[in-house]
Amino acid sequence: MTDPGAWGRGVSVAGLAAVFLAAITAQAVAITRSWGPWYWVPGGVAAAAVCVPALLGLRRPLWPAVAGFGLAAAAIAAVRAAGPDLPAEPSPAMALGLAVLTGSAIRSLPPAPAAAVTAAGPVVIIAGQFAAGPPAAGLAAVTALDGLVWSAAVGAGLAVRLLDARARGRAGRVRRDERLELARELHDVVAHHITGMVLQAQGAQVVARRNPEQVSGYLGEMEAAGTEALAAMRRVVGLLRDADDAAPASPGPERLGALVERFRGQGPEVRLSLPDGLADDAWPPEVTTTVYRVAREALTNVLRHAPGARSVTVTVGQGPEGVTVEIADDAPDSPARHPHRGGYGLIGMRERVESLGGSLRAGPRPGGGGWSVRAALPVPAGRSR
Repeated sequence: MTDPGAWGRGVSVAGLAAVFLAAITAQAVAITRSWGPWYWVPGGVAAAAVCVPALLGLRRPLWPAVAGFGLAAAAIAAVRAAGPDLPAEPSPAMALGLAVLTGSAIRSLPPAPAAAVTAAGPVVIIAGQFAAGPPAAGLAAVTALDGLVWSAAVGAGLAVRLLDARARGRAGRVRRDERLELARELHDVVAHHITGMVLQAQGAQVVARRNPEQVSGYLGEMEAAGTEALAAMRRVVGLLRDADDAAPASPGPERLGALVERFRGQGPEVRLSLPDGLADDAWPPEVTTTVYRVAREALTNVLRHAPGARSVTVTVGQGPEGVTVEIADDAPDSPARHPHRGGYGLIGMRERVESLGGSLRAGPRPGGGGWSVRAALPVPAGRSR
């Protein structure tokens, strides 16, 4: 399936390239009418040379910005050397490319390089004014236009940088909340495994008095349970040190059924499909709870962001390689849904699933007509109950 993010970036680059081309074309027409044929060529070539780094620097703007402003400075020096025979630089089309570089730098770069790129804008604009003529002659129209374009770029870059910072803050809070919840659940994981080991030890003591030769079997089961407990503990401790993981223990298939029943009373019809003969302890506890949480978060998103959904299907599958859970609705697709349906609630779920070696996909259903969230979780050999 095509990555929506990569597709969106491609559309953005293509759209910006079209804007640059339109600006260079309009500039060429205006210069031809006022200066005559061929006077537009130097400025058009210089503007194109700056717009190309602007397109390349949308995600990593530092070196493209250095190249763009360097080319702008070279164009100004050439105009100064040629005297009044060429239109002043930076031209409006070039200023547009420099503005994109400035906005991208303000949004993406650390404060010091972002400030340096931002400060380069007024330097180039002032140099262009001097190249056009003495300051006493008055502010050139192209200089005033360049200044307005630069100001707009600075304002847009600062606004997007602030929005990005807020988004990162919200995502960080989601991750912290997830870690705190998992820390509370750590006790349940330990209790689940240790309780089994205690029961096996008690059984071994009883068997030792009657059939000592069977004790080795109990000891093997205790060893396996201890190894299982250590593996679950490592995942949770790794989460608490770094990112989000999963190792909780309790909501089995019966809780999943209760979850579906609760949502049926709040929104569209919800259908649940489980493998035949699935036992409550069919999976390791961290897998069981992750399946439950993915289903809960996806159903919550349906209530919040898909008011047009008539039905939702929750499908849980089990195979030799692991467990899958998919939540799919039939709400009509619309562009407004896309930014929201993969929001902050699924950030913790995605990292939780991936920490178990699984994968999570949230997006439009193949073929259109609804949205789906699908998680695949491996169950290592010997871990299933």
